Amino acid sequence: MAQDWRLFQGGDTEPHAVETWPAAPPWRRFGEDARRRDEERPLPYLISDEDRDVVNMALHLHRPLLVTGRPGTGKSTLAHAIARELKLGEVLHWPVNSRSTLTEGLYSYDAVGRLREASLKRRADETAESEPDIGDYLRLGPLGTALLPVDKPRVLLVDELDKGDVDLPNDLLTVFEEGEFEIPELARLGEDKAIQVQISGSRKKVGIPGGWVSCRVFPVVVITSNGEREFPPAFLRRCVRLDLKQPDERQLQQIVTMHLGEEIGARAQELIADFVSRRNERELATDQLLNAVRLRSSGVRVDQDVLDKLFRSLNEVDA
Repeated sequence: MAQDWRLFQGGDTEPHAVETWPAAPPWRRFGEDARRRDEERPLPYLISDEDRDVVNMALHLHRPLLVTGRPGTGKSTLAHAIARELKLGEVLHWPVNSRSTLTEGLYSYDAVGRLREASLKRRADETAESEPDIGDYLRLGPLGTALLPVDKPRVLLVDELDKGDVDLPNDLLTVFEEGEFEIPELARLGEDKAIQVQISGSRKKVGIPGGWVSCRVFPVVVITSNGEREFPPAFLRRCVRLDLKQPDERQLQQIVTMHLGEEIGARAQELIADFVSRRNERELATDQLLNAVRLRSSGVRVDQDVLDKLFRSLNEVDA
């Protein structure tokens, strides 16, 4: 391998400053750099005509789109592609785990923080009677924000629903069917005035009248699943279902070229063929191929030892 690509040497190497930090791959850029990239050359989303039509069915029917497929098939990226192409703003992201609940997706209320603030105010001024504004301690979650009454829908990505509690899909049914929910902490106040609360992914606040959030147009909901478990029929029949297949060799060539340029893509054919051959025998994701091509284009000699490390099966368990 080239001698100058190893930034970290280990052993008794003297501490040394890296004069030029390696440039990030296009898919690992953040902040202003990522926004500038998206404005200058937004990456297209490769999708078959058949799959594209399924997406459009969900948009026309105002139904959630349930996207299944192996890791690396572009399930989560699809939500961002829809939002970018249709100019629907930033994607609202709800990553689901085993502890996720419907309430977490709708809103959160910091009752302890409000109680602490009220106590501190009373200590500072014993005559103080007013409670801290409840709206300062309420925040809409990604699902709750997606259900706000707006003229154009927001895109909501419910990521890896199959990792959630077994009851979560059924809990979502009522909200998806009715397009509204109640915030009991606000409804108990018995006031018609709109309480200002913060929304997900922003410092902005919106007014919630009477403690109810009711959408004007159903959001674009993209739900991803790795197929780790079955969903109840009542949930499935309320979704439009899309199963994304692994990209073939031709599509992989397009993906590499799209991310890293035509020159690098043209030199990656051997790596792509090796990746496809290995993928037939083990669980691999497209990201692993992109990592290998990127390393080689950075001056690293990508031999079989490196490929064995980069192309480890996603199901492989360390001994």
